[in-house]
Amino acid sequence: MSFSDKFIKGYSKLLPSPFTIAIILTVITFILALVITKPENVGIGTYSIDLLKHWENGLWNNTSSGLYFAFQMMLMLVLGHIIALSKPVAKFINYIIQPCVDTKSTAYVVTISTIMVSLFNWGLGLIFGAILARKVGEKFNELNKPLNYPLIGAAAYSGLMVWHGGISGSAPIKASDEGNIPTLLNGMDVDLTTVPSRIDMSETVFSPMNIVVTIVLLIALPLLMYWIGRKDKPYHNLPKLTKEEDNNEEVAGAEKLDHSKILAFTIGGFIIFYAFHKAVIQPDYLSLKFLQPNFINLTLLGLSLIMHSSIHRFLKAGNDAILGATGILLQFPLYFGILGLMVGSGLIMEISDAFVDASNENTFPLYTFASAGIVNIFVPSGGGQWAVQGPIIIAAAQELGASYSKSIMALSYGDQLTNMLQPFWALPLLGITGLKAKDILPYTLILFLAGLIIFVLGLIIF
Repeated sequence: MSFSDKFIKGYSKLLPSPFTIAIILTVITFILALVITKPENVGIGTYSIDLLKHWENGLWNNTSSGLYFAFQMMLMLVLGHIIALSKPVAKFINYIIQPCVDTKSTAYVVTISTIMVSLFNWGLGLIFGAILARKVGEKFNELNKPLNYPLIGAAAYSGLMVWHGGISGSAPIKASDEGNIPTLLNGMDVDLTTVPSRIDMSETVFSPMNIVVTIVLLIALPLLMYWIGRKDKPYHNLPKLTKEEDNNEEVAGAEKLDHSKILAFTIGGFIIFYAFHKAVIQPDYLSLKFLQPNFINLTLLGLSLIMHSSIHRFLKAGNDAILGATGILLQFPLYFGILGLMVGSGLIMEISDAFVDASNENTFPLYTFASAGIVNIFVPSGGGQWAVQGPIIIAAAQELGASYSKSIMALSYGDQLTNMLQPFWALPLLGITGLKAKDILPYTLILFLAGLIIFVLGLIIF
């Protein structure tokens, strides 16, 4: 057995289920908060109760931002999944997997395809990659050919390492919102007249630094997965071919509306037209301000109705898509509980301030990158991180004279990088592919190391 095989086998044995990981992280966060943030004049028992209150507040009472954002992200994920289940996307997937004749070619195709879609929309990219991986698994199973299926699953998850630098990235989108930055800094000791009201995405997502970093990722990651996949490894639990059910049932009366192509195309068309109006016609000048979660969900809703060509097919795909979000629905409260612990106890401030105190104008983006990566392991939500770390980063950047836009992208890079270590967002992919977290994480760790080098070099060079 080679070193890589021993490493993968050993690493896999150490990993429990994602839900168990969330519970373990909750316990670790509680202990860290108790040790680091407990006031000297407060007893352990009393402060433990206070921490439990912060945890409970994070679980259920974060309705003003956290649960609203969670619903936005779940809807984005479900709508992206619905689109991925449409016939046009299925035909496209069958077309692009034609060059997949062995593990290495499949790893390359799945990685580059997933990354490109994820740069457009993280939810669509995640589900697209998962379905792409499953279709390949079905193909190789039918042909009785060997395939390193866990590697292909990891390739399908690679989009979560680039998404925050794409047009659906939470921090750049939120920062581009008019008045978002002053609102974040409200109540902090910061001169609001010296900070921008918003930072356009032309300075973040479409900055020269991010464009170069994205191109390097597009080239390097598929080649890396191709290199890993040079040796085919048989995997005996490949998914069996799924066949579409023939639906020949007769419909009558008002039920015909559910199957009406005219109605689906009309509603979907009006939604797309309105979205186009908001983005292009309504604004006084063209910009990327419209790229916000609600706009993306609106567009995905219109596209999903059009691509399924009937409300019946849309709802049927929706039933399947919602199942993929079950794990997220059950685990999101736990992560909001962790967020409540970190914010309520001041632990998040302790972590971020430690990095800020140790940095200067030049090193601040690197420390921001590192702190964002650490926080993401405990709170795997880009929007949640922006709400918590955003004020600290902007205030510190003002004090140090560092670039606001570069600091935002440093947070984005750190957040997306450690998704390769945190299986939370892999839950829909695992459900679709039939893989387990311990199957793909040894390979995503390799992606993590490659991304670490690329992101750090990007932040240093630019």
